[in-house]
Amino acid sequence: MSKDIIETSDTQEEETEYENYCYLCRRPESIAGKLIHLPNDIYICPDCMQNTFDTFNGNGNMQFVDLSNLDMSHLNFGMGQTMPKSQKVKKKKKEEKKEEPVLDLKSIPAPHIMKAQLDEYIVGQDYAKKVISVAVYNHYKRVLTDTMDDIEIEKSNMLMIGPTGSGKTYLVKTIARLLNVPLAITDATTLTEAGYIGDDVESVLSKLLAAADNDVEKAEQGIVFIDEIDKIAKKRNTNSRDVSGESVQQGLLKLLEGAEVEVPVGAGSKNAMVPLTTINTKNILFICGGAFPDIEDIIKARLNKQSSIGFRADLKDKYDGDANLLKQVTIEDLREFGMIPEFLGRLPVIYTLEALDKEKMVQILKEPKNAILKQYQKLLSLDEVDLRFDDSAYEAIAEKAMERKTGARALRAIIEEFMLDIMYQIPRDDSIGRVTITGDYIRGTGAPLIDMRGVLALEN
Repeated sequence: MSKDIIETSDTQEEETEYENYCYLCRRPESIAGKLIHLPNDIYICPDCMQNTFDTFNGNGNMQFVDLSNLDMSHLNFGMGQTMPKSQKVKKKKKEEKKEEPVLDLKSIPAPHIMKAQLDEYIVGQDYAKKVISVAVYNHYKRVLTDTMDDIEIEKSNMLMIGPTGSGKTYLVKTIARLLNVPLAITDATTLTEAGYIGDDVESVLSKLLAAADNDVEKAEQGIVFIDEIDKIAKKRNTNSRDVSGESVQQGLLKLLEGAEVEVPVGAGSKNAMVPLTTINTKNILFICGGAFPDIEDIIKARLNKQSSIGFRADLKDKYDGDANLLKQVTIEDLREFGMIPEFLGRLPVIYTLEALDKEKMVQILKEPKNAILKQYQKLLSLDEVDLRFDDSAYEAIAEKAMERKTGARALRAIIEEFMLDIMYQIPRDDSIGRVTITGDYIRGTGAPLIDMRGVLALEN
């Protein structure tokens, strides 16, 4: 008797530990939904049951069948009454949701604290970090107090302009992580006018809603970063309809200013099959970013317009070597580029990021908390190998990155190239204790310096 009790408890424990499968489509319960339990321990998912009834009826019209009198014993296809254990899948353990701290005025760090935290992750760009810290702090003061009386404070939406690889996206990601607020990053190149192939402008809010786990109240206090905003400038010298340029800027106006917007849940455009919810964008902070290529030519033309002849005439190539010419950008330059005045008027905070020089590249390799080289040092330390870089290696990596002209993104690509052989070879030899990367190895004229564990033990 006791043996039977033990076997029964083992069976019950196994049933709770493993998932049931649909007998027909073989999908587990976590994917197919709640299964219908039939005689002989047969489980059918609602989709397969519906398809079966449709097949029985022939015409596709559903007729209700009394399942209690339905004999399903003939569906036992010789497999026995239970599914083999080798074909069962264990249920995933439910992760306990940690209670997220409530966003209140006391938890928002002051601008100087916010900038100090950004300094730990981002090299340089002091002006940009100062501007975004003040703008974000003022925005959330406005959102959380909500007691404006007769003075209504407007939103501090931002437009950041900087060359590719200067850290625009990383700056926004870091500030959102520090504040622990929902962040949606979207690309303006996919946006089109409603009714055309592509994403509607409301899709940027759909991504924010998804980032907030479909919590509308939480999403209404989030941040939306629209990258590549320069790609929706007005198209010039075209006779076709501009569905991805000026019309998208017009569509974004109501989102930037603040309005009740119907948003498709989990989709890029509205259609009959997608549920809609309403989001108020009044308290959502919008940050737009773009490289604005060739706007330097517009700035140069404006700066050189003052005088063209005489002793005080500016040379036409006077500003050609200025890497930070973007600092002198104005609203008029942006309008000339193709941004409409109404759009720029809803982005009151406009600032630029500096181009990265060789010295900044070396700092990016060394200083940030999660610097790329520190990540590789951590990976090799798990194999008990000490990875080091000499000063010539930093210089060589920075020089190669400057040649590619893609900003900080070039650093990762260069490091991946020369670390490939090292990461491949080191796990093969347990006697390696230290690897030192030199400038000659980066330039392809030498090899890394390798020290064995026995030699290091004698040194210590």
